Order: sequence, then C-alpha cells, then structure tokens
Amino acid sequence: MPTATMLDQATTMIEKAWGQPIEVLAVRRPCEDSLLRAAVHTRTALAVTDNTVAVHQDRLHALTRRGYVPAFYELDRITESAVKLRVAHSESHTYLQAIRRVVEAREAAAPAYRAPADRLAQAAVARSGHAPHAPGQIPDPPVPSAVVGPATPAAGPRR
Repeated sequence: MPTATMLDQATTMIEKAWGQPIEVLAVRRPCEDSLLRAAVHTRTALAVTDNTVAVHQDRLHALTRRGYVPAFYELDRITESAVKLRVAHSESHTYLQAIRRVVEAREAAAPAYRAPADRLAQAAVARSGHAPHAPGQIPDPPVPSAVVGPATPAAGPRR
C-alpha cells in the first residue's frame, strides 16, 4: 500500500481544520478568510512540487531499474535527478510545514473566527449603556476617562 504523499497530508489537514472537503473550500470564497486563502495557495504550490517529486522519482526508477546498466553519460542524469528530487522534496516539506503553521494560527485565533456574532452582541450591549435617557430624567454624572501614564510627575533626575 503506498504511503500518503505530502499533498494528501496537506489536504487532510486543511479539511480537518475547516471541517469541509477541499473541493468545497476551494469553491468557497477564500478571500473572506485570509487563513483559508493562505492554506489553499500554499497547497497549490505543494501540488506543483508534489508533481515534480513524482517526475524525478520516476526518472530515477527508470535510470536505476533492475538489470539496467546505465551508460557513462547517464551517470550525470542520475545525479542531477537525485539532486532535483531532494530539492523538490525539501520544498514540499516546507510547504507542508507552512500549511501546518496556518492551521495552528487558525486554531490560535479560533475565538475570532468562530464567534463574530458574540463580538457583535458584546458591542451592542456596550453601546446600549450609552443610550440617551428619557426626557425629564437626570443623566448620570460622566465617568472620568482612564489615565494613561503616571498620575503625578515622576520623581528623580531626567535624562
């Protein structure tokens, strides 16, 4: 059984974090969710490098298959393909790590993403405390604003 590619791992991470299949998430407007947009763009780059990894793996398998003796000039092709495979594999790993960091950032900012209605309700309650009073009522005395910095001049020498 073949192992999961980095693209498969990234797809699973994104689907698990957003709770929907990647096809639905890609169609959904990612511009509304900047973290989703970052994850989808990074996954797209990962798809390209994943394809590059597959191409170089196939080339190396063809050049090093059982019973095949490569010609002298093919040794450079083997070395070049091996180097390019390592670079593409490293890029894929970097993209996978980037997606993992985006998912972690989403989890860290979960209250901001999950409860916009709660924030709106809190803002409405805060504004309702400043509602105008009915005619004939005496308004409450104003509340002094918060002081920023020391209330008295600092003692000691200034520099």
